[in-house]
Amino acid sequence: MNEVFEKVEVCYKQIREKVDFCPKVAIVLGSGLGGLADVIQMAGTVDYADIEGFPVSTVDGHKGRFVFGYIESTPVVIMQGRVHFYEGYDIHDVVLPIRVMCKLGAEILFLTNSAGGLNTMYRPGDFMMITDHIGSFMPSPLIGKNVDEWGPRFPSLQNIYDAQLCEYIRQAARDSNVLLREGVYVQMRGPQYETSAEVRMCQAIGGDAVGMSTAIEAVAGKHMGMRVCGLSCISNMACGISKTPLNHMDVTEVGEKMAPMFRLLVYRAISKMTEDMKEKEEPKAVRNAPPASSIIDDM
Repeated sequence: MNEVFEKVEVCYKQIREKVDFCPKVAIVLGSGLGGLADVIQMAGTVDYADIEGFPVSTVDGHKGRFVFGYIESTPVVIMQGRVHFYEGYDIHDVVLPIRVMCKLGAEILFLTNSAGGLNTMYRPGDFMMITDHIGSFMPSPLIGKNVDEWGPRFPSLQNIYDAQLCEYIRQAARDSNVLLREGVYVQMRGPQYETSAEVRMCQAIGGDAVGMSTAIEAVAGKHMGMRVCGLSCISNMACGISKTPLNHMDVTEVGEKMAPMFRLLVYRAISKMTEDMKEKEEPKAVRNAPPASSIIDDM
């Protein structure tokens, strides 16, 4: 049996034994953005450390657990913290959580991150909807023997960020009176921040924001047939644009500062996706699900 396939199956079965829940939307939360998981109607949690063979987050600002619950009537699974290639994991382990969430039933993959601004029109605290990405600096998560059960050997990445899901994010931003940027995300390996020359290179090839995650997760999700969308919180301006040396604490602080607006934006976007999911019957457990307005009480 394919070793990568077998590991996904083993992790999937362990989670199924712990939580009997079928999510429709998978959400990955970036640095400083983990608070969204605390305001949904929770149905259960599973720590990564309790899943044998599962990669564990080692970065500050990433709790390292799955949270299962509801946003309005939509069942979701939230990754409260992700794993990164720079942590030393094999590329297949980095995207293993995406594959597992798809196996659990998720049809939509909503990726979020904190990113450095490449576009000089951006400012720290801006939100950028990802319309496309450049992941050429990373090894492909599809390298090695293809698992035909998951997807084709040579998948097309045209329109990898689903147009309809992007429109829901735009609508949510308008409803929330949030300025929403739109642009191309560049994934670099890290963990070091980019040099000024690398930033100029990323700008020259069409990048608007840069970070150390997301693109490979999008590829893995798309390969398995998931509909993908993404949102970046611009936590800082990239090296050479900003004259201040970058550090992870500042990135996390900006994410935490923008967390209430971020929660509102994602919550409303997911709510709009509820109709798109065409759920035939609202689960009984969501009768007391908090309305979108209740998540901005702390703003």
